[in-house]
Amino acid sequence: MGLFSFLKNAGAKLFGMEAEKNDAEKAVLDAAAAETLRQQKISALTSVVNASGICISDLSIDLQDDVVTVYGTAESVADKEKVVLMLGNNTGIATVDDRMSVVTPEPESDFYVVKSGDSLSKIAKEYYGDMMKYPIIFEANKPMLTDPDLIYPGQVLRIPKLS
Repeated sequence: MGLFSFLKNAGAKLFGMEAEKNDAEKAVLDAAAAETLRQQKISALTSVVNASGICISDLSIDLQDDVVTVYGTAESVADKEKVVLMLGNNTGIATVDDRMSVVTPEPESDFYVVKSGDSLSKIAKEYYGDMMKYPIIFEANKPMLTDPDLIYPGQVLRIPKLS
């Protein structure tokens, strides 16, 4: 799939206060502490994917600065895209390098960056011509979305193609 860009300062605060340290503070950390922090972030990202219930065979995640690289095999393109979004929609992550493969190929979804004032029904109107098709977008973004009214500017959503 390739590289996906995200707003580095938008999303879940998975890494807590550590992700918000500025570059000057990071420079003070010694190499061992920096590597420990990196491993903790990788562990947190891996936990998010594992807790989602989406099965990715041979899941492997790497993190360098604000770039996450993800490897593994997903059952479907939808699962693969959801994992990319789970990883990218976290504060401190600017790019996800998707290196996953898919068992059952299918058309890839479009991706949409939420803007201020957006709603799922507004997005559905734009993509499908019918605002009442917002449940399609909501379902396509579970488990990241738990309520159709809880989206935020900068969040990236997958918009599946209609059959």
